[in-house]
Amino acid sequence: MASQSDTARAVSQGLDFGLNEWVVDEQRQRYLHDPASVDQTWRDFFTIAASSVTVPFPNPPAGPGNQDSEAAARKAVRVAALIHAYRVRGHLMADTDPLTSRAAAAHPELDIAAFGLRDADRAENFVVDGFAGHAAMTLDDVLGALREFYCRTAGYEYMHIQDSRERRWIQQRVESPQRRPDRAEQLRILYRLGAAEAFETFLQTKYVGHKRYSLEGGESAVVLLDALLLRAIEHGVVEAVVGMAHRGRLNVLANIIGKSYAQIFNEFEDAVDIRSVQGSGDVKYHLGAEGTYRSLDGGTIAVSVVANPSHLEIVGPVAQGVVRAKQDLVSTPDGPFRVLPVVVHGDAAFAGQGVVAETLNMSQLPGYRTGGTVHLVVNNQVGFTTLPAAGRSSTYATDVARMVEAPIFHVNGDDPEAVDRVARLAFDYRQTFHKDVVVDLVCYRRHGHSEVDDPSITQPVMYDRIDAKPSVRTSYAESLVARGDIDERQVAGARRNYQDHLERAFAETRVLPAPARGVPGTGAGRGAAPREARRTVTAIDEETARRVIATQAELPQGFTVHPRVGPQLHRRAAMLDTGAVDWATAETLAIGSLLLEGCPVRLAGQDSRRGTFGQRHAVLTDRLTGTEHTPLSTLGPRAARFTPYDSMLSELAALAFEYGYALARPEGLVLWEAQFGDFVNGAQTVVDEYIASSEGKWGQRSAVTLLLPHGLEGQGPDHSSARIERFLQLCAQGNMTVAVPSLPGNYFHLLRQQALGGPGRPLVVFTPKSMLRSKAATSAVSEFTQGGFRPILPDDTRDPGLVTRVLLCSGKVFYDLDAHRRASGSADTAIVRVERLYPFPQEELTAELARFPATADVRWVQEEPENQGAWSFVTPRLHRLAGRPVDCVSRPEAPAPAVGSARRHALEQEALVTSAFR
Repeated sequence: MASQSDTARAVSQGLDFGLNEWVVDEQRQRYLHDPASVDQTWRDFFTIAASSVTVPFPNPPAGPGNQDSEAAARKAVRVAALIHAYRVRGHLMADTDPLTSRAAAAHPELDIAAFGLRDADRAENFVVDGFAGHAAMTLDDVLGALREFYCRTAGYEYMHIQDSRERRWIQQRVESPQRRPDRAEQLRILYRLGAAEAFETFLQTKYVGHKRYSLEGGESAVVLLDALLLRAIEHGVVEAVVGMAHRGRLNVLANIIGKSYAQIFNEFEDAVDIRSVQGSGDVKYHLGAEGTYRSLDGGTIAVSVVANPSHLEIVGPVAQGVVRAKQDLVSTPDGPFRVLPVVVHGDAAFAGQGVVAETLNMSQLPGYRTGGTVHLVVNNQVGFTTLPAAGRSSTYATDVARMVEAPIFHVNGDDPEAVDRVARLAFDYRQTFHKDVVVDLVCYRRHGHSEVDDPSITQPVMYDRIDAKPSVRTSYAESLVARGDIDERQVAGARRNYQDHLERAFAETRVLPAPARGVPGTGAGRGAAPREARRTVTAIDEETARRVIATQAELPQGFTVHPRVGPQLHRRAAMLDTGAVDWATAETLAIGSLLLEGCPVRLAGQDSRRGTFGQRHAVLTDRLTGTEHTPLSTLGPRAARFTPYDSMLSELAALAFEYGYALARPEGLVLWEAQFGDFVNGAQTVVDEYIASSEGKWGQRSAVTLLLPHGLEGQGPDHSSARIERFLQLCAQGNMTVAVPSLPGNYFHLLRQQALGGPGRPLVVFTPKSMLRSKAATSAVSEFTQGGFRPILPDDTRDPGLVTRVLLCSGKVFYDLDAHRRASGSADTAIVRVERLYPFPQEELTAELARFPATADVRWVQEEPENQGAWSFVTPRLHRLAGRPVDCVSRPEAPAPAVGSARRHALEQEALVTSAFR
């Protein structure tokens, strides 16, 4: 049995309020029915709960004479439980829905009768231990305060947070009288609402039938963003990055980012210069922009909206990557976090798309932390035509955020003053605790999904209500006038001035000179024609190589390396002397030499610090203490920073993050590695919508590098192919580089070329598995100190005049072919390796094939099935440059990349190699 002091500590540490809610509720119900049915500790708990937790109260002695005191104690416990219940569930009664008032609604679990209290108790005084700033209050006053704090136009979910400091922090701010905004603040809110509404009304009038995905019904989102940015300026935040889908995007671009109205109207007129950074190849409501936001007192903050396709929530992790890259430049890993990420979501997408949960999961991870994101959910209470009952299995669209214990603030979009207040609370929480916070802006969509859609077909009752509602600006202006804060003349004048401003901007679109026009892909638009990489020396001197390699064996004093890792490090340190450098060592040389040249390198992926195949060991762990050591971080104070991270088990959000990171850090090398190349399937949206197409659509370049382990080695269909064919199908206009290097030295030069002399575009590298430890797949030291990346590796081992057969291939299959050629003594077969598949090395291959007789048989050899791999991509190109038919040697067409039997794989591989020489 717990002592009174123990119980007092439990109350002070646990009731405030870390105990599981269902446990407390269950014990409370049993206690109220029969105190003897619960343990003495619980009886003490509920007795003490109603009084000061610092004073342990003795158990009231039994006996008829104490019936009144026992009854009073029980009531006090019930009042304390009532306060706790409102903190947990008060949001369920909050008047947050502008379409259905819940102001007079009741919730059975918040009724006083559920706590054994009666109307007769309302006038009775109870000890409340500081609630609402009082030591004691009548029950009536307690109820009034609870409803004022938790059940007006804002509802607060925060009791699921485990950290009591955070709960107390929110509680103190929610449970205090809210200051009404002064006249200047009211006018600012009204101006923001007027600007948002006038913009949408103007577009609706001038561009009837155009899709714009308006913000009408949710104009308070502009008020919220305005409040966030003003608060950020006050706290010295230097930049805000906004990720959002298309709902309200044009309004935000105009009224928050500062994109000119004339430019937006030009896009509606389709008078867009496709050579410009914005508008080169996408619809207007997907574009990004940058600007500067100014407060009335002259403060500024840089602000931008990240370009985003129609895949809605995929922009979330991209924006996080952009912010992390910027944070790494202006902040330390532990703060201050001087760049603010803001992600604007739709309610249906926030609940429905798994990338939201992936991105939330990133929020506190070392390699992905950004100091907290403010998530704004513009809750239209409907998807395209889908109502919440068919779109989610949770009470709120925001429930997924509870997984990371983010506080969730629900607010009625028709109360812009509450929206402004909640925005400031959200920002302050982010700044204080460096964690994500969610604002659920409950509003509506005045039109359909787009302005050409009729929503009354599927939501007739909802849209009857919406059609009868005045706008948010109108309602707010009327309330201000009714309260005497401003007069009708000021309201009308503000709206008229803004309308005149828009009319002038519209007139400007009629007199602007016609921009140069063109069609993407013809060479007339920005990014249409491929650009050659700068010629950069990628070789290093031997001194640099030895300096980098020395870090692999020179460990901190007292550091105990794992017995299986130590020998690898010593072999790596000796490779420059043995003259046989393997793949992992070549990568180490590339990264280390880049660091010495001032190029920062970020590596992230699933188990990437060690390497999936135990080959990298970028970070070492002390066998005895668990202390970590990063060898390449010891290159000296002038070396750039190397940041290797193990990522969460995600591809979609993880790759999107690295894309965004590389977008904002073009001076560095950003590597994302899949555990197996096949896993990149899970990030196909990122590949399609960003990596392959962002430059063509938005003029936006990201030099992210993908490392995808690839090769058929009998490990089954899901650990074999990184789907070379899919990447090659997306290649056009020099949009990315796709390579399958077969030598460590060539991989070394490829990475350095990407960092130092590349065209600033994505690089996709199909990296090896079994080749990592193959003695045949090593490079001499001279391959690092001389030359550069070679798009093809010619065959210099044959007499060209004797060659009757030329085998072209990429990757691991070369070593199988070469082994067969050696074993069979074939002197008439040349094997040429195509190390870069795109841009296709046409000139180099043409020159190489010209060395051999015109009658020589040319064959493309690949491990993958005929309908996969590079064959379909290289076929027309090889036919043109070879001037003769080119056959394919491969596995037969198949729906899966590889067979599941290792034995069957070996038989297939032997047959494939043999047939290449027939």
